[in-house]
Amino acid sequence: MIGRHERPAPNSPDGDSPRYPGQGSLVEESTGSPRRRRPRWLRIGVIVVAAAVVGVLCFGGYWLWRLQSNISTTSLGAGGQRSEGPVDDRKDRLQILVLGSDTRSGKNSQYGTADQSSGYGQSDVMMLVDISADNNHVNVISFPRDLLVDVPACKDQASNEQHDARPGVMINSAMAEAGIGCAVDTVNKLTGLEVDHFMMADFNAVKELTTTVGGVDVCVNSAVDDSDSGLHLPKGTSQVQGDQALAFLRTRHAFADGGDLGRIKAQQSFLGSLTRKLKSEGTLSDPQKLLGIADTMTKNLTVDTGLASVPALLTIGDRLKNIDPAKVNFITVPTVPAPSDPNRLGLDEPAASNLFAALRNSADLTQAGTPSPAPSSSEAKPAFDKALQPISIANGTGVTGRSNAIAALVTAAGYTKTVRLQGQPRAQTMVYYQAGFADVAADIAGMFGLPAANVQEVTGIQGVQLYAGEDFVSGDKPAQSTTQGNIPTQTANDQTCQATNPVG
Repeated sequence: MIGRHERPAPNSPDGDSPRYPGQGSLVEESTGSPRRRRPRWLRIGVIVVAAAVVGVLCFGGYWLWRLQSNISTTSLGAGGQRSEGPVDDRKDRLQILVLGSDTRSGKNSQYGTADQSSGYGQSDVMMLVDISADNNHVNVISFPRDLLVDVPACKDQASNEQHDARPGVMINSAMAEAGIGCAVDTVNKLTGLEVDHFMMADFNAVKELTTTVGGVDVCVNSAVDDSDSGLHLPKGTSQVQGDQALAFLRTRHAFADGGDLGRIKAQQSFLGSLTRKLKSEGTLSDPQKLLGIADTMTKNLTVDTGLASVPALLTIGDRLKNIDPAKVNFITVPTVPAPSDPNRLGLDEPAASNLFAALRNSADLTQAGTPSPAPSSSEAKPAFDKALQPISIANGTGVTGRSNAIAALVTAAGYTKTVRLQGQPRAQTMVYYQAGFADVAADIAGMFGLPAANVQEVTGIQGVQLYAGEDFVSGDKPAQSTTQGNIPTQTANDQTCQATNPVG
């Protein structure tokens, strides 16, 4: 008989013992034996590991919060129509518009007064960064701030104020009234591309970034002493950071002919040198250095809402970190002095259109080759009566009477309603057309082997105009254009020395 304080052995077969689901034999050591205590070192190790994990999480959380709170954002556009959907930043081709604001508001007041530039400011620097889907090619296209363009109607996303379209104004004024989104819409209209993201930095960003990375090497072929920008450099290679780095990027008088194009070349060389430095020192793969750069940039950076997170910015950085500097092309949009103002610039056509067409086709400009001819309807019967189409022949070849021979070619093809005009000399032959005459223009361009980039819709003409250039001084067709195949570039791998302006 079992006493009141006695229990049957755990494995007792006593039939009177109640059974329950899951009852089974217990391990011998699990009852009646004192609990074996873990070694002290093991308990201490667990505590240390747990503390380390908590520390890492707190550190990572702090930096995520800090970087995230640094970021300023605004809308990507200002009302412009888009035909493309959102891209996958991890694997799609990307176009990022990089802007440098010249605003003197806030912490930038030391560089001038508010009457020079305030609020959004003007784009002191405008570069379109084009990253191929396979990360093998990057194009950095610079737009001179003196370039005259047509700014579309824009809506200020902050104030909801609508601003009318402005034809023939400097491209750097695009964001001054309606904000950064208006600069994006202007570049979209100009190039036919659709910008995916933007990043805008101010003067302070350059100063702090160059200090954080320990300076950037620059080279000049003679000493520079520019009182306007404050740039003072000896002949040869120097390392600049802070105010001197900013002065190198801002000076207009020190380089080349003292204009904007010389300044752009210096900016491109500076970025190439910075790229080589970050690459050679492994900065983008060093977490400590990368955090310092990220902290500096995010404090001085405004981005579109699509980049308004630390992971999004890290995705862009991750795509760029392994790119060969020799595959980073710096390109300046082809320009000529503007007819309306020799102190301003206009697009050099058709070179500019050829460049934009090549970019729309591929980020790999080495594969651009010769532009494809405009589609021609000559082989098939066109959907219009050639004899009724108004065609004008403008002679810009520089050869007196050349329009007569070209008009004869057009007439022989069936276009009998022609007139001949004397035009100003131009380098390459173009086809211009009135709205509604695109098919006729394509047929004319196809007859003469002209690329699609040499065909443009314009106002102020009737029907179609074949504007013969200096490439069409003889023969039945213009000489083959090589403009697109010889797009002037320098790469981030090129170590260049800036030609200085003796006057500056």
